[in-house]
Amino acid sequence: MSLATSTVHALVTGEVHDPFSILGLHAENDHWWIRAWLPGAITCTLVPRDGGAPTVLKLRHERGLFEAPLPSRKERFAYDLDVMWRDRASTAPERVTDIYAYWTQLSTFDLDLFRAGRHHHLGDVLGAHPLTIDGVAGVRFAVWAPNATRVSVIGDWNHFDGTAHPLRPRQPYGVWEIFIPGITPGMLYKYEIRTATGELRVKADPFAWEAEKPPATASIVPMPDTFSWGDQRWILERATVDHLARPMAIYEVHLGSWKRGNEPDAWPNYRELGHHLISYAQAMGFTHLELLPVAQHPFEGSWGYQVTGQYAPNSRHGSPDDFKWFVDQCHQAGLGVIVDFVPGHFPKDDFALAAFDGTPCFEYADPREGEHKTWGTHVFNFRRPEVRNFLLAAALHWCRRFHIDGLRVDAVSSMLYRDYDREAGEWIPNAHGGNANDEAVAFLQELTSTVRSQFPGVLTIAEESTAWPGVTASTDDGGLGFDLKWNMGWMHDTLGYLAQDPVMRSGCHNRITFHQWYAYDDKWVLPLSHDEVVHGKYSLIEKMPGDWWRKRAQLRLMLGYQIAVPGRKLLFQGGEFGQGREFAWDRSVDWTEAAEPERRGITAFLARCLKIYRSEPALYRHDDQRDGFLWTDHMNSAESVIAFLRRAPGAKDILVVCNFTPVPRPGYRLGVPVAGRWELLVASDELTFGGTGMGCGGPATAVDQPYHDQPASFTWDLPPLGICFFRAP
Repeated sequence: MSLATSTVHALVTGEVHDPFSILGLHAENDHWWIRAWLPGAITCTLVPRDGGAPTVLKLRHERGLFEAPLPSRKERFAYDLDVMWRDRASTAPERVTDIYAYWTQLSTFDLDLFRAGRHHHLGDVLGAHPLTIDGVAGVRFAVWAPNATRVSVIGDWNHFDGTAHPLRPRQPYGVWEIFIPGITPGMLYKYEIRTATGELRVKADPFAWEAEKPPATASIVPMPDTFSWGDQRWILERATVDHLARPMAIYEVHLGSWKRGNEPDAWPNYRELGHHLISYAQAMGFTHLELLPVAQHPFEGSWGYQVTGQYAPNSRHGSPDDFKWFVDQCHQAGLGVIVDFVPGHFPKDDFALAAFDGTPCFEYADPREGEHKTWGTHVFNFRRPEVRNFLLAAALHWCRRFHIDGLRVDAVSSMLYRDYDREAGEWIPNAHGGNANDEAVAFLQELTSTVRSQFPGVLTIAEESTAWPGVTASTDDGGLGFDLKWNMGWMHDTLGYLAQDPVMRSGCHNRITFHQWYAYDDKWVLPLSHDEVVHGKYSLIEKMPGDWWRKRAQLRLMLGYQIAVPGRKLLFQGGEFGQGREFAWDRSVDWTEAAEPERRGITAFLARCLKIYRSEPALYRHDDQRDGFLWTDHMNSAESVIAFLRRAPGAKDILVVCNFTPVPRPGYRLGVPVAGRWELLVASDELTFGGTGMGCGGPATAVDQPYHDQPASFTWDLPPLGICFFRAP
């Protein structure tokens, strides 16, 4: 029968819950009715594809609702619509496909996996995806909004009119979907959501593969994935080698400021960055680039840590294909790519995830669980399988679509503890009365184990700043399953020790030796990261006490020490040449400083150290085994000198000695395991690095004179505030 007036009103005003229940073909009594919703149309004629007679539809509402009975039809049939439009000059009707003629596109298999939190290709199911159905090209839209009463897709093609294209609800999954013919890649879109209270919310697509350049916030229908990769050899090798037994020297980069233009929005393109950054990192000797979050984020001043588009590369720097090109070029140049992944929290921007369907959908409802007060963000609700799936599938999306080699998971501590950054009474204990967030622990275990099984060789790295046990232990043994953990203790102790006036270092000697007490409890990255050169903490070189010469000498000493001790190396941009000011997201790295002769000495020293690091297996192969490190002199607090051996089976030992005072130590005796010629590989006090030239002579000759519990020894002139590397005979 003809639609009731109340139903017509509900459709026109965008209040119909399921448009497919009234639009399209419907069998009623003993024949069919056709109803077409075509906002802006003035006439509509149904044209059967089987050659049957056309039927002119009656205009039920001036907005563009048409209907007609089809008494001659007893079975469902295919059809098109000939439509005349109000605002178009053409005098001929346009033949269109009725979007409400299509049946459901998402399988119950996919939706059941999603509801269980187990869909590893969720980004291929939800979101906007160009496809062809029955020979008709268009785009399938699908989104999760479980408590919405109506969801519409709005975009370029319908003037962002929320009444034009309401989606079909898929109950009980909370998913809404529609296929719209004629939509093409590059079009802008969002979702208009009517909440249970009648409020209208306009949201970007959480599953979008591409987004507008900020401050605009629309999602973009993506291009088909036709990128031609050239890194097949890299990917095959990545899956077959033991990455933890290989050198890993990471250059941490904020793409928006590494080589930025002078204008406020002069963001470099991924391809521009590729041409400069890759060759620079290669020349320095780094093995990996780690990128501060490249997922879409509205506020650049967050450095990427307040993500609104977990599946979309940052559009400030170009398209998804531009980013793929960047990664591909890195791989072909022998550089791995690690990206910062942020599953712990998200911003409260109204266009994004916050109260997505009018309710706490992605976040915990109770603010005692769902808010990070200090950061002003929401906490993901790890109790919901769909939310866990959203995040897990996003991580896999970066590995699959962009060939990422590692995920550094940000702020893991904030995920693990229910009382993180909270006072008593501001948090809710877990079911056992404790402060562990058990569901977040389960998510992290699922994340690390799934990445490892699906993408062999892709590393997961935890930024975890507490003593949580087993961060890099196997999930089979109850650990979190990460491959590596940032060693925040080493970082704080090292920087704290070097911040002391050298006269005072003898009183805190344990700060430079303590790391060996726990160095094998986890597998480590040694970070000198962006977090240590912002917010009044000073740049690395400005942390060093003393005059300009001493600052440079101590920075060389610290960088050499980082190379020498067990653990993978990470250095943030600007630290390699001693940038004077702190990191600023809206300013380029100070490349004019990098060109100064005295700073070039710092860069040259680090490049030499990285070359030695990569060529000497003793410096990396046994990072995670106690027998890879041996103190030979660690008790000399009075003179602030340490010496140690790095070793690995089948490799020549490397002796490292550090003098943390500006006092030269001529004729300093060093114990070694064998007599003979110990080759000096590098000394930080070489003239070419800006030093005094002390302790930079030829090889050292060790004799059979026991010292430091070693059977042999030699003497060496230890340079002030210097470090020396020697290779065994």
